[in-house]
Amino acid sequence: MAFKIFPPSFRELSAQRTYQPFLDSLCQTPSLSLLADKCTSLSQLKQIHARMIIFSRIHDHFAASRLLSFCALSETGDLHYATKLFNNTQNPNLFMWNTLIRGHANSQIPERAVFLYVQMRKLGVVPNNHTLPFLLKACSNCGCSESCKQVHTHVFKFGLVLELHVVNALMRGYCVSTDLEGARQLFDEMQERNLITWTTMISGYVQNFCADEGLVLFNKMILEDFEPNGATFASVLSACADSGCLELGERIHGFIKAKKIEIGVILGTALVHMYAKNGAVMKAKTLFDKMPQRNTATWNVMICGLAGHGHAQEALTLFQELDKGQITPNDITFVGVLSACCHAGLIDVGREIFNSMERFYGVKPKIEHYGCMVDLLGRGGKVAEAEELINEMTWKADVVILGALLAACKNHGNIEVAERVVRDIQALEPDNHGAYVVLAGMYAEAGRWEDVRGLRTTMRRAKLKKTPGWSMADVDN
Repeated sequence: MAFKIFPPSFRELSAQRTYQPFLDSLCQTPSLSLLADKCTSLSQLKQIHARMIIFSRIHDHFAASRLLSFCALSETGDLHYATKLFNNTQNPNLFMWNTLIRGHANSQIPERAVFLYVQMRKLGVVPNNHTLPFLLKACSNCGCSESCKQVHTHVFKFGLVLELHVVNALMRGYCVSTDLEGARQLFDEMQERNLITWTTMISGYVQNFCADEGLVLFNKMILEDFEPNGATFASVLSACADSGCLELGERIHGFIKAKKIEIGVILGTALVHMYAKNGAVMKAKTLFDKMPQRNTATWNVMICGLAGHGHAQEALTLFQELDKGQITPNDITFVGVLSACCHAGLIDVGREIFNSMERFYGVKPKIEHYGCMVDLLGRGGKVAEAEELINEMTWKADVVILGALLAACKNHGNIEVAERVVRDIQALEPDNHGAYVVLAGMYAEAGRWEDVRGLRTTMRRAKLKKTPGWSMADVDN
């Protein structure tokens, strides 16, 4: 029997066979709980669990809760073991309910946290200001706004509407569930707000592609004398990237320097993203090179920034550096790399990278990757190969991919493939006149006027009209 969790002095006592008093002392609740808190593996915890059972300490809620915390929340724990432990505990207290709900909320199946809360309420256990934030995280991870609304009613029911921690979590739940209207209504009705409240709402706007609204709210926050922190700046810098506000982003960068705010991985990545997205690629690269720590997102924004602004070779070189390091590329990385290949016309390199995604990196190509490859092959005149790649996809091609193939057909005069593509586009979007217009233009260039007339007749019968072009110009008053 191994006792790796006990201090070295235990082995000495064991050799002298005088360790029984020492064992008895360890079996006191505080000692066992202390050991449970210091466990670094599940096997160690199971030994403590066994001692608790032998010495009838397992029904002590304080001791059992320490075991449950490790199993449910530790990276080396086991949520299944935690659930078994919980189910075998007589009348678990609220701390134990909260711990298990929190564990399930962060798991791959967050719905179980919701079911656990329902079970808790059926037994008459009243939630507190910790229970509902954990439950809301589960609802957010499920992506269900209706669940957030139901939890909202419980916030009122149990008198937690003035608990800022709870209301902030509720607002975050609405934002993650894409219910910005509900989140903003909650924000506007709050009698008290802290920095987390403002940051949550701004982040909600940015993450839901409402960057302008996020910047307006940030300006209002400054006017109300709230000083932003790193998390706030990270969200605002993302908004600057999406809105093309380079000047504001530079001012924020200057403020961060002046206030000597620590630029960690998240804030550093946001700065690199802001500069790269706004075309200041060299500034982004300088910041990137100075960062002591980088994660996959940092590499992604730099690679995509280089690829999107015509620096294809630099993007590919950076990908090679990443490949040699400890960072594992993900699906976004490959979108950036394949885009770089597309801009540079590197068909062979792009094909090799695409084929290596699942084989070497375990990243299964998504429709975005297929779209990049279709665009790459189409630009290179390999229209038939691009069509074959689309036909090999496990899901149905969308209008974006088909549109890329149709553009390639137009550029290279491949009417045969274009006709098939137009049929597929019309099956997806019957009111899409653009595909007919492109095909009619191809017929005209080939001198096939009968086909042009036939296509225009089809458009008239389907009541499809070409949208007239328009332009806009700013005129001084």
